[in-house]
Amino acid sequence: MRQMISATTAIALVAAMAAAMPAMAQDDSMADGAMPHDTEMHHQADMSHDMHADQEMHGEHDGMMNQAGAMPQSLEDAVSDETRPEEDRLLDVNRHPAEVLLFAGLEHGWRVADLTAGSGYYTRVLSTAVGAEGHVYAHNPSWIAERFPEPNEALGMLAEDRANVTHVVSPIETFAADIDEPLDGVMMVLFYHDTAWDETDRDAMNRAVYDALRPGGVYLVIDHHAPEGSGLEHVNTTHRIDAAVVRAEIEAAGFAFDGESDMLANPDDPRDISVFDDSIRRMTDRFVYRFRKPDM
Repeated sequence: MRQMISATTAIALVAAMAAAMPAMAQDDSMADGAMPHDTEMHHQADMSHDMHADQEMHGEHDGMMNQAGAMPQSLEDAVSDETRPEEDRLLDVNRHPAEVLLFAGLEHGWRVADLTAGSGYYTRVLSTAVGAEGHVYAHNPSWIAERFPEPNEALGMLAEDRANVTHVVSPIETFAADIDEPLDGVMMVLFYHDTAWDETDRDAMNRAVYDALRPGGVYLVIDHHAPEGSGLEHVNTTHRIDAAVVRAEIEAAGFAFDGESDMLANPDDPRDISVFDDSIRRMTDRFVYRFRKPDM
């Protein structure tokens, strides 16, 4: 059993889990604190603010995308999929799912694990993008499934509706215990900081990811920037993590650092306030790290 968490942490998790639930979407994580996706309904004023901020934050990135060429049709189709809940679509403006998956190198036919998938924001996009030839293992940690049953049940229903999705509930360190094929990719969005306080054995977690991937496979991690040099000081208060800690821990598991992107950067984020603060909510400065299992 996980150790009992403080009342403050529990409140933050409830607010964050909201961020993980499409049918209740609002914040930006299964944990803008706790899971990728939310609980309150979007308000038009909020969305207008988000869209305006997003245009300012990501205009340079969009220009880079135009120079790089057209987005692959499989990713365009995945994001424009009409079966995606409207609440998910409202989060796209600050999440840039197609660009994130392009950076990951996702291809049609890939086998991917979506770690701590919440209610399935990324799982839906991945499922369409990899197609019938691919597969998505949509995972929630056991304690998340127990404490937040509604998003986990939504994830289960998504798996029932899609033949290429398998719902996995397990300790994160053993997410791949029943996966009998090498994975092409694993992704964790806005949850790594939570593994730093919830008693996850992160060494075992990162080794499990390494072992589950084929040689050359990709491990993509996105999280909220904490101040440089702060280590794990903010994981349970402002729900941020020092990117250097994440990189060091994952490299220690045998991965090669394969690149980073500033597509989710926000230089106006002071990095020392809660990710739930109204001034920065859904617009935090985020690192996007790509790691690769070396070819054997």
